Amino acid sequence: MSKVLHPVGGRPMIAHVIDAVRRAGIADVALITGRDAEKVTDAARIGDVTITPFFQSERKGTGHAVLMAREAIAQGYDDIVVVNGDGPLLTEAPLLKARAQIAEGADVAVIGFHTANPFGYGRLLVQDGELLAIREEKDATDEERKVNWCNSGLIAINGGKALSFLDRITNNNAKGEYYLTDLVEIARSLGSRVVAVDAPEEEMTGCNTRAELAVIERLWQQRRRNELMLSGVSMIAPETVFLCHDTVIEPDVLIEPNVVFGPGAVIESGAVIHAFSHIEGARVASGAAVGPFARLRPGANLGRNAKVGNFCEVKKAEIGEGAKVNHLTYIGDAFIGAHANIGAGTITCNYDGYNKFETRIGANAFIGSNSSLVAPVTIGDGALVGSGSVITADVPDDALALGRGRQEVKPGRAREIRERNAAIKAAKKKNS
Repeated sequence: MSKVLHPVGGRPMIAHVIDAVRRAGIADVALITGRDAEKVTDAARIGDVTITPFFQSERKGTGHAVLMAREAIAQGYDDIVVVNGDGPLLTEAPLLKARAQIAEGADVAVIGFHTANPFGYGRLLVQDGELLAIREEKDATDEERKVNWCNSGLIAINGGKALSFLDRITNNNAKGEYYLTDLVEIARSLGSRVVAVDAPEEEMTGCNTRAELAVIERLWQQRRRNELMLSGVSMIAPETVFLCHDTVIEPDVLIEPNVVFGPGAVIESGAVIHAFSHIEGARVASGAAVGPFARLRPGANLGRNAKVGNFCEVKKAEIGEGAKVNHLTYIGDAFIGAHANIGAGTITCNYDGYNKFETRIGANAFIGSNSSLVAPVTIGDGALVGSGSVITADVPDDALALGRGRQEVKPGRAREIRERNAAIKAAKKKNS
C-alpha cells in the first residue's frame, strides 16, 4: 500500500496534508502520484480543494517530482507551495507564514524547524534574515553542523518565477537527481530574496516505517486529546482514549479510561462514556450514558438521558429519551421508545440469514430479561414482555406477552433423583 494511504486518526495521511493546505487558503492542488495513483487521488479529494493528479513514472529527485506539475505551475499562480504527502501532523500555520513571505517580496521561502538532534538533516544557513544555503550533513563544516535549524523539505516559491527557477535545476551530483533544495542557490544567483521560516519540529515529522507511523499516531492523538480537554471535555486517563479525525465531543462530556472512538462518533454535552467502550458512527445525546464495556456501532442514536450499559451492543437503532438498555443485550435494526426498559440478555433477532428486519418497542414498554424479539415485530407503548419469552408476533399497547414453556413443579422429585443417583454410584463403587 502506498505510504500516504496509511491512516492516522482513521484518515489517510495524505488527507491530513490536503486539509492543512486547504486551511492555508490554497484551493488548487497538483498531486504528484506514483504507485496506487487512483487511490491516492481519491483519498486527497476533501472539501472544496481541486485536485489535479500528475503521474511520476521515474523517481529522479524532488525537483523532478515538482516539475511533473509543470502544466499547473504554468497557469501563473501568485505562489507555489510544495509539501510532502507523508506529513500528517502539518497544520496551516507554517504554510501561511511561508506564503506571507512571498507576498512581502521574497521569491523563495524555505520552511525549517529547530531540533536538539540535527544529525542527518540539511542545515539552514541564515545571515541577516537571508537564507544563504542549505548545507547537507556530509558537506557541512564542523561549525555548520552545530546549526540546529534544519530543512523540512517544504518550500514556497514566487509563482511567476517558479518555472524559471525549476528549469535551472540540474542533476550534476553523485546521485544524478534533481534536488529542489538547489532553488536557494539558483534564486540567490539571480538576485532574488530567499528566506527561511520556522515551524514546530513535531509538525514536520515524516513517515517511512510502521514504527514511525505509530509515533505519528501517538503524537496526533496527544494533540487531539489536548484540544478537546482545552475545549471543556474531561478525560480521566487521556492517554488511554483514542480518537478519530472526525470525532465530535462537546464540552462537559466525561470520558473514562480505555475508550475508543471510530469514525463518525458525536457525543453531546453532558454525556458520560464509561470505561472500555467502543463508539463508531453513533450519536450520544446530552445526559446519556454509555458503558462500561459497551459497543455502539454505526447507526446507533441514543436520546437524551438514555443509557446503554455494560456488555451491550447497539447497531442501527434509535434509543429514545430516558430509555435503558442496561446489560448483556443486543439491539440491532430497532427503535426503542422513550423510557422503555430493556432487561438483561434481551436480543432483537434482526437477521434471518438473508435479510435484516426491524424491531419496534414503544414508549414505557418493559422487556423482561432473557427475551428474544424475532423481527419484524412491534411491542406497543406500555406493553410488558415476560422474562424468558420468545416474541414472534406484535404485542398491542399495554398488553402482557408471554412466549415460553409452562413451568411444572413436582414435589419431592429432587430428593428421589438424588437418592437414586447415590444408589447407582454406590453400586458401581462396590462392583469395582
